[in-house]
Amino acid sequence: MSPVEITPRHVRARDARDAAPLFAALGDETRLALLGRLSSGGPGSIAHLAHGSKVSRQAITKHLEVLSFAGLVTSEKQGRERVWKLAPERLAAAHAYLDHISRQWDDALERLKTFVEE
Repeated sequence: MSPVEITPRHVRARDARDAAPLFAALGDETRLALLGRLSSGGPGSIAHLAHGSKVSRQAITKHLEVLSFAGLVTSEKQGRERVWKLAPERLAAAHAYLDHISRQWDDALERLKTFVEE
């Protein structure tokens, strides 16, 4: 998936379609916890990521696949295991998308303030 591109005035439909899987993936407590573990602990195998969790290895794998589809994690085979790591550039795209929406709201509020004060 490509990073979200932001236009100066509005979020384009294509950008929203690109961002939707990203925010859907971020909308799950288990997936957020996995991202936190990968962020603080570095790359890890399914066994490492499942250690101490109430979630099964199979469930961890499914959550990682959702995160991978959204571009938030990548994996590579190392021996018999697959090692997963965070893809921080995709989180940066989410941040940029939210910043743009925030600027749009700020602009709209400023226009409203100007209108009301006139």
